[in-house]
Amino acid sequence: MGKKNRLKDKAPKRKRVPFVERPYEGLKGETELVAMREILPAATTTVTTTADYGSQDITLVTLLPNMSAAVRRESGELLVAVQTVTGSGDASRDLAAVIIDALELEPGAAIQSAELAEPGPRLQDVLENTELELILYEDFSYWMSEEEKDREDVRQAIDQTRENVTPSASIEGVRGAYWCRMTSEFVRWIRTEDQDRVLDGLARLQSARSEGFDKDARFVGAFRGSGLLIPVWQLAPGTEADELGSPMATFEAEFEAAINSTEPLTPEEKRTRSGIVSRQVTLR
Repeated sequence: MGKKNRLKDKAPKRKRVPFVERPYEGLKGETELVAMREILPAATTTVTTTADYGSQDITLVTLLPNMSAAVRRESGELLVAVQTVTGSGDASRDLAAVIIDALELEPGAAIQSAELAEPGPRLQDVLENTELELILYEDFSYWMSEEEKDREDVRQAIDQTRENVTPSASIEGVRGAYWCRMTSEFVRWIRTEDQDRVLDGLARLQSARSEGFDKDARFVGAFRGSGLLIPVWQLAPGTEADELGSPMATFEAEFEAAINSTEPLTPEEKRTRSGIVSRQVTLR
C-alpha cells in the first residue's frame, strides 16, 4: 500500500448526522422556522440561547448577502441565516452548529459558509423554547444597520433587492398561512398535523366539494417542507392578504374537523387523495 493511501486510511472519518424528517419538531416556533426555511424570501425573528450558551439574543434571518451563514455587526448584533445550505440531514443540527460557532464572532466578522455538521447539539438544545414572531420584508433592508441605511448608495442597493423578493404577507389570525404574489396570488398554509392526516382531510374536503375559505380560491396541491405538509390555494387575481384573515379563520374549524376525522376514506375520497399526492407543487 502506498504512503498516500496509508495516510488516508489513518485520517479520522467524519461522523454522519442522522437524517431527521421533521427537524424543528418540539419547538414552539416550528411553524415559523419552517416558513423561514421553505417559503419566505425575506423575514427575521429574534431568538435567545439557553443559559448554557450565554443567554444571548440572536436575529435569525432568511438570507444574508453572498449566502453567508452568519455575521456580527459592529453594534454587536448577531445575524444567522436559516436558508444557508449545509445538508447534513438535520436542519436543526445544521443551524445550531452555525449558531454555536457564530457566538464567538467578533464585531464586523462573518462566517462565509458553514461546514458540514457532525452530531451535536440541536436547536432544541441551544435555544430557549419560546413562541416566535416573524417580521416580513419587501426587500433585504434588514441586511443594513440603521446608520448604513442613511447612505444613498445603500438605499439604492436596497431598492434593487426588491426585484428578487416575492411579495409575501402573513394572514392575520391564521398561524402558518402566508399570502404571496407571483404570476398570480397564492396562499401556502403550513400544517403541523401528521402529513397523512392532512392529506386525508384535504381529500374529504375536495370530495365534499367544500367551498373552502373563498369560492373563487382553487386548491392546487401541496408540498412537503421540513417534515410538514403545506397545502396551496390559488386565489382570484388581485386578492390581497388583508382580505383573507376572517374567511380563513372560519374555514380553519372545518379544515381541522376534516383532518381529525377518524372515519375511513370512501373510495371517492381515496381517489381524490391519490390525485392530490400525484400533483404536489413547488412554489418558491
